[in-house]
Amino acid sequence: MAEDLPGLDLDRLAGYLAGRVPVSGPLTGTLMPGGRSNLTYLVTDGHREWVLRRPPLGHVLATAHDMAREHRVISALAGTAVPVPGTVLLCPDEAVLGAPFYLMEKVDGTVYRSAAQTAALTGTERARIARAMVETLAALHRVDPAVVGLADFGRPDGFLDRQVRRWGKQLAASRSRELPGIDRLAERLAGSVPASPAPAVVHGDYRLDNLLVRDGAVAAVLDWEMSTLGDPLTDLGLLLVYWDHAGDIAAGVGARHGFPAGTTLAQWYGVDPATLDWYVALAAFKLAVILEGIHYRYVHGLTVGEGFAEIGAAVPTLVEIGLSKL
Repeated sequence: MAEDLPGLDLDRLAGYLAGRVPVSGPLTGTLMPGGRSNLTYLVTDGHREWVLRRPPLGHVLATAHDMAREHRVISALAGTAVPVPGTVLLCPDEAVLGAPFYLMEKVDGTVYRSAAQTAALTGTERARIARAMVETLAALHRVDPAVVGLADFGRPDGFLDRQVRRWGKQLAASRSRELPGIDRLAERLAGSVPASPAPAVVHGDYRLDNLLVRDGAVAAVLDWEMSTLGDPLTDLGLLLVYWDHAGDIAAGVGARHGFPAGTTLAQWYGVDPATLDWYVALAAFKLAVILEGIHYRYVHGLTVGEGFAEIGAAVPTLVEIGLSKL
């Protein structure tokens, strides 16, 4: 089993859980689909099921893949209007699995990752899911960070400037080929940073396939590895990149697949779509850098699972989208 699950040694995991989590049988595990950054496994003792999250196997960038931050924000949001899985355990000891990890409860629901899945929905179902997605994002941004113990979870002052610099540094750490226009995009973003609204807890990668949906409602928001305190419109900008422009990455969403248009999503959220161009450009840059990092790991043989071969091809398109918005 361990050979089939790189990054998850079930014997070591069982030894660590002994005395910490009630386990009533031998552990088995499977790699869950969709996790192209952090690795996500379903682990079971034959009676209970948990989800385990850990960083990728190699080329882990500084400040990325922080399991303690992800565990902290999910734990903090429990009991708010934002649906999240219940957390079970955080293990900071790299000796167990080779990296920190955390365990959370499994939530039932559907993750919509493909056009084939969303094509089976009725128009009414698509509209209901889209509305629930936006309302959940708005609920997240209404959470008072101080009330849930997240007042020190980030540095909102200068957030947008740091975002541009941060993703520029991440690009430098993953640069392995020529990417025409990406440096120009970074320069234009840095030279036109808007004033931010009041800070909020931001998810950092909010999109339909990071949500578990059940009966047309959001059952859980997943993948909090990029969450922090900052400008809430960055979440909306990224959502609109996925929704309107990045069909090869977030297949099956947007108006061309029978969902409400991105402008409608912005209006539901409560902002004028015309004010979001800079945020969409930033999101395109950020997503380009993230995918370039995944492409870097893929070409160096450091990815686990399938679906990585075409990731790198999306990067130039995202650069063009970002430049067009500025």
